Amino acid sequence: MEIGISTFVETTPDVKTGEVISHAQRLREVVEEIVLADQVGLDVFGVGEHHRKDYAASSPAVVLAAAAPQTKRIRLTSAVTVLSSADPVRVFQDFATLDALSNGRAEIMAGRGSFIESFPLFGYDLQDYDELFDEKLELLLKIRESEKVTWRGGHRPAIHNLGVYPRPVQNPLPVWIGSGGTPQSAIRAGVLGLPLVLAIIGGRPTQFAPIVELYKRAAAQAGHDPSKLMVASHSHGYVAEDTLKAADEFFPSTQQAMNVLGRERGWGHYDRSSFDAARSFEGALYVGDPETVADKIIHLRKKVGITRFMLHVPVGSMPHDLVMKAIHLLGTEVAPRVREEVSKWEATL
Repeated sequence: MEIGISTFVETTPDVKTGEVISHAQRLREVVEEIVLADQVGLDVFGVGEHHRKDYAASSPAVVLAAAAPQTKRIRLTSAVTVLSSADPVRVFQDFATLDALSNGRAEIMAGRGSFIESFPLFGYDLQDYDELFDEKLELLLKIRESEKVTWRGGHRPAIHNLGVYPRPVQNPLPVWIGSGGTPQSAIRAGVLGLPLVLAIIGGRPTQFAPIVELYKRAAAQAGHDPSKLMVASHSHGYVAEDTLKAADEFFPSTQQAMNVLGRERGWGHYDRSSFDAARSFEGALYVGDPETVADKIIHLRKKVGITRFMLHVPVGSMPHDLVMKAIHLLGTEVAPRVREEVSKWEATL
């Protein structure tokens, strides 16, 4: 069972002061967070790609590369790379470079993107949303399979027997499929034999169990061994010494961020009652003291089959020192509990 962190490197206004941290400062803070995550024994750190004012990481590979020489063991991944609006050749080159700098610790999480700002920015039509992802994923996988590539598609110039460099340390370079939980995404990942990461940020996490089963069935039918495929969750959360303290510290920025997105997407108002319901044992928020958060992760492993858990923190902008404390507690107290209990449980199966 792997435990890690994901972040979108948000730069939303401070809830109390209204001040907005600069992109430069927040990017430097995230590098510090990655280094700490490595020091406290976490397994993976993911940085999500966005192209809007309130998110600083338009280039996750560059952010992760800044942390690579300062870390020793932690895996470094995008969370996600918006592959539909990217050039797969460049994505592969960027992450192969990261893989070299980290000595084999890079990963790509490829997704279609729930934010659409990158499509007009790079000249793509949203009407081609699904077709773009399928085509570009095909090219990305072809590049990782072979040094010399011959390929033709409908949305990018053809490639005829050209080399793509550098080649990564890992062979093959890990590519995950990021999904919001649609059956189509799960089946695609299963058929391709790729690990799957689910954004579990609402409702009841156990409702994703059928999606995981669908993924494994698709993998088996395609000739892959489902027992060797990893399934990850990306879930909002926060750890503090006390559960009420954790809730009180995490709620203000979460409410602000969720209501900004809610206004854009037509969601209802996000209030404290919604927040408290989501941090119940069966809810999708992993907020509380180390024991509370560990118990919820263990439950997710047993009921859904998640083999990697990524705590997304912060949601909105929180003080850097609080985020660092949460990472420290996740690594030193939550992760050991989870690993021990999951190991015991698996031994009984």
